Amino acid sequence: MPAPSWVVAALYQFRALEDPAAVQAQLQAECARLGLCGTLIVAPEGINGTVAGSRQSITALHTLLLDLGFTDMEYKESHAEQQPFKRMKVRLKKEIVTLGVEVKPRNLVGHYLNPEEWNTLLDDPDVVVIDTRNRYEYQAGTFQGALDPQTDSFREFPAWLEQHRDELAGKKVAMFCTGGIRCEKSTSLLLQEGFSDVYHLAGGILRYLEEMPQERSRWEGECFVFDERVTVGHGLEPGQAEMCWSCGWPLGDAERADPRFERGVSCPHCAEQTTDEQKAAFRERQRWFDGREA
Repeated sequence: MPAPSWVVAALYQFRALEDPAAVQAQLQAECARLGLCGTLIVAPEGINGTVAGSRQSITALHTLLLDLGFTDMEYKESHAEQQPFKRMKVRLKKEIVTLGVEVKPRNLVGHYLNPEEWNTLLDDPDVVVIDTRNRYEYQAGTFQGALDPQTDSFREFPAWLEQHRDELAGKKVAMFCTGGIRCEKSTSLLLQEGFSDVYHLAGGILRYLEEMPQERSRWEGECFVFDERVTVGHGLEPGQAEMCWSCGWPLGDAERADPRFERGVSCPHCAEQTTDEQKAAFRERQRWFDGREA
């Protein structure tokens, strides 16, 4: 069987940039030349993104990033059989992941844990494990016993923390996310707010699923990823979930069997949230997609 043709690289690094606009322009030109697809975000605090392309193109981009000084990246590769993103975007923003509260990652950050250390910490009855991702990501899978803050965006996390400050006071707090960037920034926020015993999963769920044998894994379900694969499982193999193209929720077998599910139109999470006119427009869009794939 031939190897998958698309290499998918997820990366980030918190690093102060003097001229992020110049970095963005250089990356935009190089990504276009290399024929890459995906999204890169450049900000005064560093770089973040997921890109896909041929083996040669991803290697060339990785080399360029190292030459630009991103020598301490959290960098993870996986594979896809089909093109996982429709186009390439290199965006200039204020933050590489939007928290909405000024923190200084790397200057003040929690304890990094590798997958083995993470398993050990999960056995500690005094630790509180927090999933810092959005609730639709939690829906696809999470660690055993993890709290779900029920956020729809990372920007809502500081407000959730303020509401639950008393419950977390004096406890060990361990946080995780997909690739490590959100939980790293979250630990900075907690330390800035006076918490002291704070941990996070280095490399995030993706590194854990790649390195931890399934028979010793504490992960349940699949990991939502922001591309056409929808989810990945252990070994970063593509998962079984399907995305609802109306609301973006990952759907498992039970949800696809629900009478409210209609491919490209609705699912149990959004069927009551859209009008008949909107559903009709979604059906027309789905017919167009079906015709194009025929």
